[in-house]
Amino acid sequence: MQFDGEHLWIGKIGHFFVLLAFITSLLSTVGYFIASRKNDILEKKSWINFARTGFYIQVVSLLIVFGCIFQICSNHYLEYLYAYKHTSKELEFKYLLACIWEDQSGSFLLWSIWHCILGIILIRKTKEWEAPVMTVVSIAQVFLAMMIMGVYILGTKIGNSPFVLTRDEIPGPLFGQKDYLISLANIHAEKKMGLNVLLRNYWMVIHPPILFLGFASTIIPFAYAYAGIQTKRFGDWVKPALPYALFSAAVLGVGIMMGGKWAYESLSFGGYWAWDPVENASLVPWLILVAGLHTMVIYKATGHSLRASYLFAILTFVFILYSTFLTRTGILGDTSVHAFTEAGNAMNNLIKTFLWFFTLGSLALFFINYKKIPALHTEEKTSSREFWMFIGSLVFFLSAIFIIGLTSLPVYNKIWGLKDLIIKINGGPLALPEDPEFAYNKVMVMVAIIIGILSAITQYFKYKNSTTEYVIKKLALPTLIAAGITILLSVVYPITYYKQGPGFLGAVYFALFATIYAVVANGGYIISGLKGKFKSAGGSVAHIGFTLMIAGMLISSGNKKIISEDRFKNFVIPMGIDPLTKQQDNAMENMNLVRQVPSKMGPYEVTYLHDSIGHESNRRFYNLSFVRKDSATKKITESFLLTPDVYLMKDNNMSSNPDTKNYLTHDVFTYISYALNPEKNQDTAKFNISEKRIGDTIFYSKGYMILNDVVKNPETNKFKIEPSGPSVLADITIVAKDSTKYRSTPMLLIDETNPNNPSIKQVDDTIYAQNIFVRFAGVTDDRKIKIGVKESENMIDFVSIKAYIFPYINLVWIGLIVMAIGLVMSTIRRANLSSLAGSIALTVISIALFYMFLLAN
Repeated sequence: MQFDGEHLWIGKIGHFFVLLAFITSLLSTVGYFIASRKNDILEKKSWINFARTGFYIQVVSLLIVFGCIFQICSNHYLEYLYAYKHTSKELEFKYLLACIWEDQSGSFLLWSIWHCILGIILIRKTKEWEAPVMTVVSIAQVFLAMMIMGVYILGTKIGNSPFVLTRDEIPGPLFGQKDYLISLANIHAEKKMGLNVLLRNYWMVIHPPILFLGFASTIIPFAYAYAGIQTKRFGDWVKPALPYALFSAAVLGVGIMMGGKWAYESLSFGGYWAWDPVENASLVPWLILVAGLHTMVIYKATGHSLRASYLFAILTFVFILYSTFLTRTGILGDTSVHAFTEAGNAMNNLIKTFLWFFTLGSLALFFINYKKIPALHTEEKTSSREFWMFIGSLVFFLSAIFIIGLTSLPVYNKIWGLKDLIIKINGGPLALPEDPEFAYNKVMVMVAIIIGILSAITQYFKYKNSTTEYVIKKLALPTLIAAGITILLSVVYPITYYKQGPGFLGAVYFALFATIYAVVANGGYIISGLKGKFKSAGGSVAHIGFTLMIAGMLISSGNKKIISEDRFKNFVIPMGIDPLTKQQDNAMENMNLVRQVPSKMGPYEVTYLHDSIGHESNRRFYNLSFVRKDSATKKITESFLLTPDVYLMKDNNMSSNPDTKNYLTHDVFTYISYALNPEKNQDTAKFNISEKRIGDTIFYSKGYMILNDVVKNPETNKFKIEPSGPSVLADITIVAKDSTKYRSTPMLLIDETNPNNPSIKQVDDTIYAQNIFVRFAGVTDDRKIKIGVKESENMIDFVSIKAYIFPYINLVWIGLIVMAIGLVMSTIRRANLSSLAGSIALTVISIALFYMFLLAN
């Protein structure tokens, strides 16, 4: 049945191609699986061609599905639940893409499309590895297609379709009306439906695609590991898999930190990383992947660590699936602000099946074939490069296990059988420590120390064996330089993170030395060890970038300073519970700014100028003027305007988006922690009119005012109005009870824009410090001046803000870019791309990364 205004055809097309994608991915899996077990070349080629055809049809089908969803969202077809939940007409065009991957089915579709693109590359490049490798990719595509099917098989629902109709999912008499879409549009606007306000940020347009490319790419090393076991070519897979692993590490690392950049610009916890469970779940696979990269390099150079390479390649993808389980099934509950809400049993059971299929299957294959995997039984010497590389890989792996172990506490509490045992032993469910941030930091700062030192020294060792004298000689100068820089920093720019005591502060300094040591030593290795051969320096460049990023984190977090502390508040606003730390926000760290009244904040004089309505409904921008003056001359040395904004959420709660002033050496980060709701702060007070002559006094409850003069046709005015006709200005001095003086200049002007119909306009002046409004109300017949005074009955207009200075935070973003460039350099080298192709690829990627982060700053 079709109602007025519905566009059912596009949903039918989209759903048809979802089913076609599922069928062809299934056929492609069968074709590749059979081909991987055929020895006859002609028969094998026939099955591969069959599988390729299915895969290419699947690619086209999924692109059409994506196009259908985009069409539904961009045209706001509210008859579809997808559009009803995620879009609104007030959204800027660029956010329509974010609407697609805000939904579970849309993000699974994005993941699947990246598999399609990577699959096409694999078909062209993998040669004899194509059949077993593409078998794994195609199986994953079967599961991802099922996620968006939304069909019933034997009474069981499989996945959630993005093409379900709103009237089929939301009950109500409204949907019995033939023209229900008109009323539905009004309800949609009234309920303020649409894209989550936290996602209305340009990083949400580019961060998810990059992150999901990283997720999708981890299947390639996994697939090669499977292929090595399936073909019994146990060690041959490492060489073709290594460039893809390097690429995956670069993309996933950038994707994760793009999320940090989004959090820094959109969330109000004051930083880019909060050890949130969703952040952790994406970090863990990257750490294991980096561990696997190094063991693969060890194997290629020495024949050691093949079994470890298998395990890390498998676990990387397994933990990608586990992170999907954590973030999409609702198991994290309210422990994360990033996680999807529970999607229902249809999706949850499918996600669990996806996870268990690949986890149990891959680990079973690994352990069954464990003894068949070649291993050198001679131990690595401690004087060899491979020994210390393996130690570094082990540290990365153990840090990942620690993070995921702590993150998974809500999972342990919900496992059947284990839950009762935990309560019996622990006296209650497991919970994070009182200070979860420190629980992570105290371990990870030790990891930073070890990884920093290993990154510095390892490349100076030779494979298999190195003399002690050689290593000490090469490391002497970098060690002295790093120690000197650290000591100089401790004197000139000391770390001031005293919160956790001197022991932790000492560990932070040690970690800072380790990261500086790594940067200096790797830079020195490029010059001395590689003789300036930059094309071979990908590993060293990646180490420099990674440790520079960690150094930036240590400095920016260790010396982060709250400049909005206000110990002398004349009124206190309860700040509530921080959604990320789950702790009471300290009201004394939030400064109240009365409108147009300057206040001292750290080195700045800050004035709340005014607010304005944004393009989207219920979004308000607050203009804050920051001025810095020379203490001696009082001349302005720095000034800028920040405009943090606030969304009024569906439940009338407030969502605050920060604004940041970026400098080369620091950021000034500000967000609104409290603002008056203009809808609830309606002013019902009225003007009290007095007729006065020049020099007369007018009294009000908080003081008095004197009418000094009336200026005809003033040359300038505080309102920056250019009158189109005659105007007059009342010059009034206001004296408060504490003897503070203010100047008020209300105006009366004749608007002659239309000469045939001139009009009189009153321009009221507002003295926010006194919460009064002054009006030039007119002139009497006996030439007395009519002055109106309104004392507002509402709260004085103010905002509470929290502001930080983040020093040297750009080291974090620069380090990330350098690390990504280093990994891409290694990818190009390991993939044996031509010099021209490699140079072009590296240049394009470098420019793209710099452009994105410069655009953000």
